[in-house]
Amino acid sequence: MLLSFSPFLQNPLSPPSPKNPNPGPRPPNSHQILHLSTNGDEPTYQTERGLRFETEGAFFRHESATGRDLGVLSASLYRRSRQQLRVLDAMCGCGVRSLRYLAEAGADFVVANDANDYHRRVILSNLKSVDRGCGESKRWVVTHFDANRILSECYLNSDFYDLIDVDSFGSDSSFLRTVFNAIKRGGLLYLTSTDGYSSGGHRPYNTLAAYGAFIRPMPYSNEVGLRMVIGGAVREASAQGYHVTPLFSYYSYHGPVFRVMLTVNRGTLPENKDYGFISYCNQCGNSQSYSWEELGQISCPCSNTIGSRSLVVSGPLWIGPLHDATHLTEMLNLAEQWGWVGNDTGTDLEKLLLQMLDESDPRLPSGYIKLDEVASRAKINSPPLKVMMSAMHKEGYAASRSHIASNAIKTNCPMMDCIRIAKELQGC
Repeated sequence: MLLSFSPFLQNPLSPPSPKNPNPGPRPPNSHQILHLSTNGDEPTYQTERGLRFETEGAFFRHESATGRDLGVLSASLYRRSRQQLRVLDAMCGCGVRSLRYLAEAGADFVVANDANDYHRRVILSNLKSVDRGCGESKRWVVTHFDANRILSECYLNSDFYDLIDVDSFGSDSSFLRTVFNAIKRGGLLYLTSTDGYSSGGHRPYNTLAAYGAFIRPMPYSNEVGLRMVIGGAVREASAQGYHVTPLFSYYSYHGPVFRVMLTVNRGTLPENKDYGFISYCNQCGNSQSYSWEELGQISCPCSNTIGSRSLVVSGPLWIGPLHDATHLTEMLNLAEQWGWVGNDTGTDLEKLLLQMLDESDPRLPSGYIKLDEVASRAKINSPPLKVMMSAMHKEGYAASRSHIASNAIKTNCPMMDCIRIAKELQGC
């Protein structure tokens, strides 16, 4: 028995106006989040980027505003290049993401879906600031179905979307088996995980079931969490004849939250070198990446023993670049046009995007090195991060800050050389 989705599944994409390829008001400059209290049983309103909305018991974190900023920037760039943007917000919560896709990214049509119909009133209230339209000009609808059910129904009705946003909780990845059937070729997929315990290697069989990766404890577990989510998407996409690559990968400490924006295309990955395994040596602190063909050769230079007990291995997961530098540059330029960064505003967003750009250096391997670990192994005080990076650059190594950990460096400099450089800086 099919679901009755006729109000939106039969809604064709209305042609964009040539005079306004990116409809919708220019996003306001302010990133301030206001909590506006009212009396009695009246709702409590908040604002984000100048958009007013209410939550009324629906799940909402104001700390996730940066993740929503990144999603809106990517969606708007897609809208500008493709002249269309149909969005499926599969787990919309209070509907603030759907509202922002409509008002800021200029989405032509948005399905705001949340399995809990108790939130219907608040979602409708939040979206009503955008004219709903009717018929072929309808801009948005609100539905209440399980994410897998609505994704499957979209596939059965050949109703495909340019951007699918799945803001899931924990390590729920069951939707990965259905989401690729509902997305357009070349479309965007915005995925979430909030299971920091599993990404830390504490439940390897849980991550094996959810993402097809056996995760062990590593000092850069939060980056492993991002690679785990991308790797899970790579595996499911390949099984269905698609390949995915990350446009950006974003970690935030609250939750924690792992967010990845992927582009989806037909065909297999051109190379398998980006999907493999990561090893970490507890004895010397060295990390390495391995392809499937190299599995039997996993060892560490400090022991020259294959299968050393000091080695831990995680995978398979994504071992390629976490970001696309060209896309990040376009996101930063758009944020400047909108007044979200620059002129002493939006310093956090600007800093994040610049750090992600630095992390996009193709010479940088998986993982990062914490300066506290370097100092502990060298038995010295931790050197200043900028000074350490400058010394690495002088020796020809690639090095950048990590947006994930404040006192960590992503670098192709081996741990032993990091220790040597740190000692030289301390005059040891």
